Amino acid sequence: MAIALLPTVRLLPLTSCRTTAPTSSPLSVRRPRPRALSIPRVHCCASRTPHPLDAAASWAGKLAGAVPWKAAASGVLAVAVSFTCLVGFANARTGVNKPELLPKEFTTVIDVAGFLSSGQENRLRQVIEDLEKDTGFKLRVLAQNYPDTPGLAIKDFWQVDERTIVFVADPTFGNIINFNIGPLVDLDVPRSFWSQVSGKYGNMFYWKEKGEDASIEAAVTAISRCLRNPTGTNNCSEVL
Repeated sequence: MAIALLPTVRLLPLTSCRTTAPTSSPLSVRRPRPRALSIPRVHCCASRTPHPLDAAASWAGKLAGAVPWKAAASGVLAVAVSFTCLVGFANARTGVNKPELLPKEFTTVIDVAGFLSSGQENRLRQVIEDLEKDTGFKLRVLAQNYPDTPGLAIKDFWQVDERTIVFVADPTFGNIINFNIGPLVDLDVPRSFWSQVSGKYGNMFYWKEKGEDASIEAAVTAISRCLRNPTGTNNCSEVL
């Protein structure tokens, strides 16, 4: 998560540690030394967490990291668990939950990073409102810059459900575009679409040249076009 915040980002959690005794030096055969109490040396191993785009590619596809693609069982639980993964992508260092960063009134676009102008926010809200009326899918946008993030608080604020797409714009991990996708959205939109949007508009070269706001607006436009396409074999196969 983050956040959130939908599939779409992006620090190294410690795995189990092991204790090994230091090996003796080869020179000890020729030059014996007094025996000393051996102090074990502890080595801790770290493994990189999956890229946030991989973790956020499917809202229901990451139910505890083991739910098959397009799984529909336990929908409410899937939303809750995978939402934790969504916002966790930007909260990998420490858990972050700052509801005080949320606006007083409901809005579909939350910009705590200051990437968007007021005019841009209004345009995005209108696009999202029209999209929800026409398709029933709920797009939500969170622009943040870790650790300044409301974190898991957006789940209740937005009433995230199986038809919700949470788009978290956070440049912390290089690629600014990250998604977590509701399972009912996954049924209509191929997973590859989200990675294509992220790869085209979220890469560091794009947003550093054109700005974070340009990446966010381009991604929202691409999502709106995709969700309005008739469902079929070539649905959302191309990102415009």
